[in-house]
Amino acid sequence: MSGAGAESPVLRVAIDRKVYHPASAEPVEAVRGLAFAVGAGEIVCLIGPSGAGKSTTLRILLGLDADYEGRVEPDPCADSARPGMVFQEPRLLPWRTVEQNVRLAMPRARRGRDLDALFAHLGLTPWRGRYPGALSLGMQRRVALARALADAPRLLVLDEPFVSLDDAAAASLRGLVVDTVDGLGMSVLMVTHNVAEAIAIADRLLLLSARPASLVAEVALDRPRHARDRAWAEATRAALAAAHPGVIAE
Repeated sequence: MSGAGAESPVLRVAIDRKVYHPASAEPVEAVRGLAFAVGAGEIVCLIGPSGAGKSTTLRILLGLDADYEGRVEPDPCADSARPGMVFQEPRLLPWRTVEQNVRLAMPRARRGRDLDALFAHLGLTPWRGRYPGALSLGMQRRVALARALADAPRLLVLDEPFVSLDDAAAASLRGLVVDTVDGLGMSVLMVTHNVAEAIAIADRLLLLSARPASLVAEVALDRPRHARDRAWAEATRAALAAAHPGVIAE
């Protein structure tokens, strides 16, 4: 568990309503009544099945969609508030080395920053001169995480970061995320459709498919957490009991 709550929130979200207006169809309400805050050093997960509004919410939080009713603070378009982002796909430039991919994501004025400690922390030091095609998907996700962390953001946003990874690679990446949060006091907002995955690292879970969005669970477990722990299993069952059927256990 983190000690979140003692400081001002890193992120405040109040999306009253987001509606799409297709040219040849009725308006579609994508998100309604989503309100939450992410505290310093806290990990919050938004869970929901396909079509629940996860991608729409991320676009709003990243400043890519301003056509909604509500407010996000701080302004995600402000350089000082820009979160680090890890997408479902690593999105690495195949003609650039690992280190070049990481540095290119940084503001030009800070691209000369020493990244030795970051690469060592993420186990990427032997790979920094290699190209993405030589790396497994799990290692490519580590590079994507390094890219998101390179400019030391206060908030890290993860979009289904463990999808398509085998159990060992997913557990390793989860551990790196938790170590980073606990070591740097960083905050995380993660989007997932997998309750067990969320329980593995989160302090709070919000169900996005409900209208309005609702708190599913507060996870009062110390980290790191292990799948064989009874407390993790009980927390997962309780969250599933409150969640939409489209949200999966594993």
